[in-house]
Amino acid sequence: MATILVLGGTRFFGKKLVERLVADGHSVTIATRGETPHSFGDTVEQLCFDRLDEVAFAKAVEGRTWDIAYDNICYSPDEAQVVCRLLNGRIGKLVFTSTMATYAPSAGKKVEADFDPLQYELRMGTRDDFTYGEGKRQAEVVFYKEATFPVVAVRFPIVVGEDDYTERLLFHVQHVLQQKPMAFVNVDARMSYITSDEAAAFLQWAGEHAQAEPYNATANGDYTLAEFIALVEEATGKRAKIALGGDDTTRSPYAVGADWYMDNAKATAHGFTFSQLQDWLPTLLATLVEAEQQ
Repeated sequence: MATILVLGGTRFFGKKLVERLVADGHSVTIATRGETPHSFGDTVEQLCFDRLDEVAFAKAVEGRTWDIAYDNICYSPDEAQVVCRLLNGRIGKLVFTSTMATYAPSAGKKVEADFDPLQYELRMGTRDDFTYGEGKRQAEVVFYKEATFPVVAVRFPIVVGEDDYTERLLFHVQHVLQQKPMAFVNVDARMSYITSDEAAAFLQWAGEHAQAEPYNATANGDYTLAEFIALVEEATGKRAKIALGGDDTTRSPYAVGADWYMDNAKATAHGFTFSQLQDWLPTLLATLVEAEQQ
């Protein structure tokens, strides 16, 4: 049994991670602001504080140690530096939820070496000072340059599932069902995906087995956006209304200008078995369509 701290574990793949850890008999502590009720009952310990309040964070972890910590909600170098200050000497390993957005969209499949945090210039700041992708890049830089504990950065692509609170996948289903236009920049761009269940499974694996370095974590296979749109059309039984450019109401959350997909060969070689995208994305789309039509 391991002692495990999870920062951000009450929804989406963070919640599923906690469920997996508890089911495997680990002693789990979740750290949240306490604003959203959790469903774990007395199977976990809860620490309530705002991670942006360093004094409250320090008080909550004082005198505590954990074998593994997961940080699912770090979005800036300032936040990462606080984790380093407060958890150095208190944890045996950190798994940081990073993102495919550390890679800029461009032709070709991304491998981990395409972004090396040790070779990237550090700029400190809060989450308001950076785009999402740059904030995650800078957080990785801090963790790999300043942490005294081992760090595994897990770079996820678009995470999807019935429980996706962002509703990015649902956006496409709803727009086709309602015959609303959807705007894209490049329908030939390829993208990667992973389910929330598989994301949780990978995070657990990363904590238990991964070496202290970055890993891409994505389902096997990819689709161009044109192929993705065709899957939505098949699931809905309707033709999509596609536009180029668009505005905030019509632009697809997946409207990238170039390929944005990843290679998972490194994690595969190290022992994780990924799902096949074509085995579950059409089924997930059909499930979302059915829910919308009820």
